[in-house]
Amino acid sequence: MMKHYTLPNNDRIPVLGFGTWNIGGGMSPDYSQDERGVAAIRAALETGYRHIDTAEMYASGHTEALVARAIRESGIPRQQLFLTTKVWHTHLRYDDVLRAAEGSLRRLETDYIDLYLIHWPGSVPLAETFRALNRLHAQGVVRHLGVSNFDLNLLKRSQALCHSPIVTNQVPYSLHHREYARNGVLAYCRENGILLTAYTPVEKGRVAHDPLVQEIARKHNATPVQIALAWLVQQPGVIAIPMSQNPRHIEENFRAAAIELDEEDMERLEGAA
Repeated sequence: MMKHYTLPNNDRIPVLGFGTWNIGGGMSPDYSQDERGVAAIRAALETGYRHIDTAEMYASGHTEALVARAIRESGIPRQQLFLTTKVWHTHLRYDDVLRAAEGSLRRLETDYIDLYLIHWPGSVPLAETFRALNRLHAQGVVRHLGVSNFDLNLLKRSQALCHSPIVTNQVPYSLHHREYARNGVLAYCRENGILLTAYTPVEKGRVAHDPLVQEIARKHNATPVQIALAWLVQQPGVIAIPMSQNPRHIEENFRAAAIELDEEDMERLEGAA
């Protein structure tokens, strides 16, 4: 069974989720890629992923619709899944947040979102945005709230404005990209029970070319990408959301959570930045 963290209301969030950026298009829909995208999400579900990460910005909402279709076709009950989606930075006014959430719920074909994030900081005062987010949480439409791409100051302000615990800050974090470790966010998250969700965790495959990672991979009879993911999710308070549309890579990524790196492996990788 996939390792997980237990959230304040006893919901469980797996340490590995399936990212969906570029499935069904980039900033706009590419309907010609629908079958490939649905097949990738279904492959992830069939492999065992139960946390799916998406956003209203992905393919202008089309990705959310493909997630819903893949779930429907998989036959997996909604209550067994943990769905994360995000409100875009142009929709952070009070009424816009409520409309954005309604749109995501409709496209995802669900009556609740497990985790709803502010995708990027915007120009709207955070207090106005959180007034809407707190309402959605109080209504039960959103079970958990979080942020993405927030620096330490914005994260602290979000904590003060949020009526429920901030569950995560989703940021770029990987073996060679450690800005959020250097800027104090990672340490603050650990001290305050906030998960750090690492996106682009394998640097679009570039991490596989690192000689140290390759060496440790041989030791564990694993792929370098698996080692890079294992290094992340063995850290306290860190989860990761790799994405791939290749069924073999989807399965390899999923199995990374079962790899047990020893103390020496972790220390050597820690020093590899």
